[in-house]
Amino acid sequence: MTVESSLDAPVCSAKRCTAVAVWALRWNNPKIHESGRRKTWVACDAHREHLAEFLGSRDFLCAVEPLEDGSDQAES
Repeated sequence: MTVESSLDAPVCSAKRCTAVAVWALRWNNPKIHESGRRKTWVACDAHREHLAEFLGSRDFLCAVEPLEDGSDQAES
């Protein structure tokens, strides 16, 4: 079961998901981003592993952290 997002809560970055995000997936594409730059996807519990595997298989994943205050916004 997923929790539908509210207007203020970040929404999961998974395609067609409308659940509230509770995880921040920090990533970097070394071919196009500076080494210190971190982009962020946010994920619900149901999609955290899938999104992490997608980024990890490309060697983009840097960290998976709990989304603490909801202030993180997904960056594509």
